[in-house]
Amino acid sequence: MSPVYRIPFNRPTQTANDGRYIQQALAGGHLSGDGPFSKRCQQLLEEGIGVPKTLLTTSCTHALEMAALLLDVKAGDEVIVPSFTFVSSINAFVLRGARPVFADVRPDTLCIDERHLDQLISPRTRAVVAVHYAGVACNMDALAAAAAPHGIAIVEDNAHGLFGKYRGRSLGTFGSLATLSFHETKNVSCGEGGALLINDVALADRAEIIREKGTDRSRFFRGEIDKYGWVDVGSSYLPSELLAAVLAAQLEAADWIQTCRARLWHRYQHELRDWAGRRDIGLPVIPSDCDQAFHMFYVILPSLQMRERLIAHLKSVGILAVFHYQPLHLSAMGRRLGGQPGQCPVTERIADRLLRLPFYTNMAEDEQSTVIEALHRFEC
Repeated sequence: MSPVYRIPFNRPTQTANDGRYIQQALAGGHLSGDGPFSKRCQQLLEEGIGVPKTLLTTSCTHALEMAALLLDVKAGDEVIVPSFTFVSSINAFVLRGARPVFADVRPDTLCIDERHLDQLISPRTRAVVAVHYAGVACNMDALAAAAAPHGIAIVEDNAHGLFGKYRGRSLGTFGSLATLSFHETKNVSCGEGGALLINDVALADRAEIIREKGTDRSRFFRGEIDKYGWVDVGSSYLPSELLAAVLAAQLEAADWIQTCRARLWHRYQHELRDWAGRRDIGLPVIPSDCDQAFHMFYVILPSLQMRERLIAHLKSVGILAVFHYQPLHLSAMGRRLGGQPGQCPVTERIADRLLRLPFYTNMAEDEQSTVIEALHRFEC
């Protein structure tokens, strides 16, 4: 049985209309995908981010799989991906036969290190996956400058970065395709869910088909054809209307959610700055040209041993803090696909030392005070 923590790492965001919208969906009689709430969510995302086309999906993983299909990734292709990310970032492309080319991350933002990209590009490179870690933007100008001359697509894995910006422009609007996550750990959540953001409008019609099991069913429902059939590869990527109902409530409350999270983030930063400085502990770095999404707050300890002791210290007072990604290039699958020790040295150092603190929209002031006080009592 899992221990019960006084202060968990995460509590899913809840808004006033979550339950009411579920009841409306039930009463409306349309519970499968692409109902009124689904369309409302897609409209809110398109208007809020500034993308031509958005399609809700059952997860960010499925949105990435759709991206791989839309880019016609195939056996023999290579896809550049940061080693410090969730496995979905590359699994979607490996499923199509591509070989991952693991990139290291920057020591400040923990985003893909654009300075090494030219060395990783080959004639087989089909795409670069730009993961906006912790909702802080990759250097999109540098990535575009490296990829564009070779005709390489950029796919933004923006699972962390909804409402983040780079040089005043919303994350999710730079790549030909981008993906979002609405998992329960994300700022805006429906438990499980995602979205595909389509900036290359030439891909929009095929994206609808892939999402509808390879059929032109969406065109049929719009009255554009008199029957629908199987016209391409695809799968079932539509979330139910119940999930979309919760998501709609949360997207409508986005300003409140972001305000709450910004307040929590800045309080951690302010009250831990001196504590961290005296102990050689790193805090998140936000470049001046980035507006972060306030997705998480982490600390970087000087060693793995100190991180283990801090986790144990917090656990002893009922607080759950967790580490994050392990290097993909050193995983069992990563090694089978060519990963080698020493290939991504920053990733290898950071993965052993990063610790995420409890951080959730509905976190009470006294809960955060308890975490901060426990950190200050930690004996290095």
